Amino acid sequence: MPPDRSYSFAERLERLGVVAIGTVFAYLAFVGLLSITRGTPLQTVIAEGDRSGPPPPTDSLFARTMEMFTGTHVDGGNRVQSVNNGSVYDSLWKDLRSAKQTITVQMYYSLPGKVADTLAAILKARAHAKVRVLLLLDAFGSQNLKRAWAQSLRRAGVEVALLRKLRWYSVHNAADRSHVRVVVVDGRIGYTGGFGLADYWLGDGLHEDQWRESNVRFEGPAVMQLQAAFASAWVEATGELITGDIFFPARGFQPIADGMGAGLLFTAPTTGSTPAERFLALSIASAHKTLFITNSYFVPDDDFRRLLKREVKRGVDVRVLTVSSKTDVKTTWYAGRHWYEDLLAGGVRIYEYQPTMIHSKTISVDGLWSSVGSMNFDNRSLAFNNESNLVVLDRRFGAAMDSTFFNDLRYAKEITLDEFRKRSPWERLLEVVAVALSRLL
Repeated sequence: MPPDRSYSFAERLERLGVVAIGTVFAYLAFVGLLSITRGTPLQTVIAEGDRSGPPPPTDSLFARTMEMFTGTHVDGGNRVQSVNNGSVYDSLWKDLRSAKQTITVQMYYSLPGKVADTLAAILKARAHAKVRVLLLLDAFGSQNLKRAWAQSLRRAGVEVALLRKLRWYSVHNAADRSHVRVVVVDGRIGYTGGFGLADYWLGDGLHEDQWRESNVRFEGPAVMQLQAAFASAWVEATGELITGDIFFPARGFQPIADGMGAGLLFTAPTTGSTPAERFLALSIASAHKTLFITNSYFVPDDDFRRLLKREVKRGVDVRVLTVSSKTDVKTTWYAGRHWYEDLLAGGVRIYEYQPTMIHSKTISVDGLWSSVGSMNFDNRSLAFNNESNLVVLDRRFGAAMDSTFFNDLRYAKEITLDEFRKRSPWERLLEVVAVALSRLL
């Protein structure tokens, strides 16, 4: 007799349950994949009416337009200075040691070494002097720091918190990172840029083991915006919303005589259009003469490449300085290079910095509108990360930014279309593979 293949009702129900559970998990995995590979929706910038584009930086409506679309408020009366490469620490250590009431520090990338140990020693000393010291570290970016390092700070009275801890039930935190750099001293002095707690940020940016970096030190009302950005992250990590005049002193809102217009672009991930992409698109489209971009991770999507090429057609001098083969993330470098031909053919001039890894993230528009901070020109920064950039509307600072840009070009190699087309089939293959992963980088 053939075997009995009939199933009881209970067995059939069990099998249906297994299929249903498998289907649910497959669906959730698909949704998760879409989430971690999402892009941003902005495709172009259009202007209706008499203008051919958004107001240029010389127009009084420019700052208002930027604020409406990005939330970035440009306040007058700020003193801003570049503190590039290892000089940022010389200045920072001095300011931290002078703190009388509060220190707030938020960092993304941290490694054991001289920089981390020096910071720890200063923070402990100020905590011992009854200064309120808050240190916030991104859990993903600081995972290489030893637990004992943070414990010694806590024992000394420093309040240390981890942002977006990595747990089995919160693996999405590995994608949604806080890439922000914040230091505020007494609610009076602010720092932001691309620097972190690692020894390769020491030095002059001209030797292979010393990264080229761009940062700013500033005083004035923009510092209060930076402090507010820290407060929003601190409450996420600890549940505590810090307020009061020791963190937000009245004098911090007072403009400095003969100061500069400046504000903070603070952007957070969302499922729709982000302030980061709107800021970048408006900055590009507002250029009338020059657009100089320095970015370590330059992987523009189709839409941003069209925006850059459109500016060239409008007569704008568009130049991009990015990293060479000395990059710390080869996959991102190859992904960016995949689009060089398209950009070069469209008239965009591209340079690769030769001495070492260049980690700067700056923009200068018409020598008047500038940005220095943590935001990269890639999908991760535009769609996933929290980022912080100081924006400055000032001809003096813009001229200094342009001068720095051209000085960096002295150590860069310009990529020409004819030469680039001669690269090997192996390099082309690596670019194709890398660009397929670019949404995840």
